[in-house]
Amino acid sequence: MKAILVHEFGPPEVMNIEDVETPRPTGTQVLVRVEAIGVNPVETYIRSGNYPSVPPLPYTPGKDASGVVESVGESVTKWKAGDRVYTANSLSGTYAEYTLCDETQLAALPDNVTFEQGAGVFTPYATAYRALFQKAHAVSGETVLIHGASGGVGIATVQWAKNAGLKVFGTASSDAGKTLVANQGADAVFDHSQDGYLAAIKDAAGGMGVDVIIEMLANVNLQKDFEVLAMFGRITVVGNRGSLDFNPRVIMGKDATVTGMALYNAPQQDFDEIHVAIQDGLSKGYLNPIISHTFPLSEAAMAHREVIESKSQGKIVLVT
Repeated sequence: MKAILVHEFGPPEVMNIEDVETPRPTGTQVLVRVEAIGVNPVETYIRSGNYPSVPPLPYTPGKDASGVVESVGESVTKWKAGDRVYTANSLSGTYAEYTLCDETQLAALPDNVTFEQGAGVFTPYATAYRALFQKAHAVSGETVLIHGASGGVGIATVQWAKNAGLKVFGTASSDAGKTLVANQGADAVFDHSQDGYLAAIKDAAGGMGVDVIIEMLANVNLQKDFEVLAMFGRITVVGNRGSLDFNPRVIMGKDATVTGMALYNAPQQDFDEIHVAIQDGLSKGYLNPIISHTFPLSEAAMAHREVIESKSQGKIVLVT
């Protein structure tokens, strides 16, 4: 089979497509024939070596994919060949024509969801759910600001928040991005590249600020977030790409809570809750992954550049 292998940490070009042996499932393992693969910013950090936990070399990147069960180990009871599934992790990496998973790392892909959409489900929607509900404890009637709402996690957060009865503000920096966020149901969308956007957000919140902020780029925005955060507000930091000069007195002055998260630190009971919620949302249609670009597996390096450098409008996906 064809698979992406990383033999050294570095720029996107360290990812090479190679011929490798197709895994064989044993025990509770399942072999999935991959149709589409989700590309996430965290995979670029790991590939560069700039991440707290990196895999041993060489490795195949990726946790998110969708496809069809090819074969199963002798102890598998939940899945059979031909089942449509998406992955919530992988034993062998998902940037490949086949991926080996434990049976607990798979979920059923509803018939109303395409393989490309299925590849964009788990990491963005699980991250958004954990950030919004399990970390910030957002509830119906509150106002949430999604700072960077046009990317995969941002769109997922908008959809979760609207279904839960929150008032949703989003930011984006392109006309297409703002239109996308608005079309997902955001109550107001602001251009975070324009002067005065923070004052406009505060005005839209009635001068009192927003209850919750989901922050995708903390090194740029975190200090400024406190200008629009309400008293006793909560911020969940989902993304960060550097350091910043930060004055903790702003936390004290608002009696605020700032929480960081990395999805795969979540305990199993939280993952179980997330899986149930995603299945409900996909089946009922209020979760609708938006795909912005697709690339062939051989162009994984280009996809990694796109997910970091572009003003993304939805999810970036590789197809086999």
